[in-house]
Amino acid sequence: MKLKNGSSNTEFLLTGLSQDPTVRIILFVLFFMIYVLTLVGNISIITACISDLRLHIPMYFFLGNLSFVDIGYASVVIPNMLAQLLVRSRISFNGCAAQMYTGLFFGIIESVLLAVMAYDRYVAITFPLHYTVIMRLSICVTLVSCCWLCGIVMAFSGTFVTLRLPLCGYEINHFMCESPALMKMACGDIYVTEMIIFSFGIFILLIPSLFTAISYIRIIITVVRIRSSAARLKVFSTCTPHLIVVTIFYTTAIYMYMKPVSKNSDERDKMISVFYTVTPPMLNPIIYSLRNRVVKIALKKVFLRAHFE
Repeated sequence: MKLKNGSSNTEFLLTGLSQDPTVRIILFVLFFMIYVLTLVGNISIITACISDLRLHIPMYFFLGNLSFVDIGYASVVIPNMLAQLLVRSRISFNGCAAQMYTGLFFGIIESVLLAVMAYDRYVAITFPLHYTVIMRLSICVTLVSCCWLCGIVMAFSGTFVTLRLPLCGYEINHFMCESPALMKMACGDIYVTEMIIFSFGIFILLIPSLFTAISYIRIIITVVRIRSSAARLKVFSTCTPHLIVVTIFYTTAIYMYMKPVSKNSDERDKMISVFYTVTPPMLNPIIYSLRNRVVKIALKKVFLRAHFE
């Protein structure tokens, strides 16, 4: 990252979500509670998935990985956001680069992993008798490894092309170092960088979202054919919240990373960023696991064991 004068040794000011002192206090309390809920929910899921043998199946293997990613994703964004709400926050070049990379890293893994989980649910509902054969351990490990490898490679590439831009000014109108916010500060032509980021968005957002949509469409088709109305209701009540969460994540992320970058300050962009950086890590444990009876039983056993030991 270079400023107009060619220097890369500098600090940047993150404006945060609001300049109003009262609003900042309200937002601090709100996001602090969200962060606590995120940590408690996801740590509980990981603990349950590890400790209970009944959860040693593909679905919970993916959920455990998603919870780990959500903890990382939330921890990259929220603590820094809380600091900004207390004081005007500055971030060094290295800190900005690290935050951009780790934010992209966990966000990309989340995007691809949600598509993998949708496929897992499709196989479980459409081919229940062949589920354990299709989603055997080696396949699950390979799929998760591909998610993490995609995060490592694509996050490095996205960070690299963004940090090469010459920037005008030191103020980042955002609550985190994020590619779209930094591209708004660019002094020169950003067309090539825009096209590169757009192409990344096709591979890490658009394709996974389409894959997820197709999986859920196939699930719906299969469920509609089920004769038992009670069975249909049970599957729909499980899949509908999943679909709502992934829709929020993909639509907001696609909006941010696949639309033309505007030079004008846009407060709406900061609010939209909250929907794919803060909201999913908090909701995923509730939507995917904590509504599940088996997970609830496993968590009760964990808490009882911890209490009596």
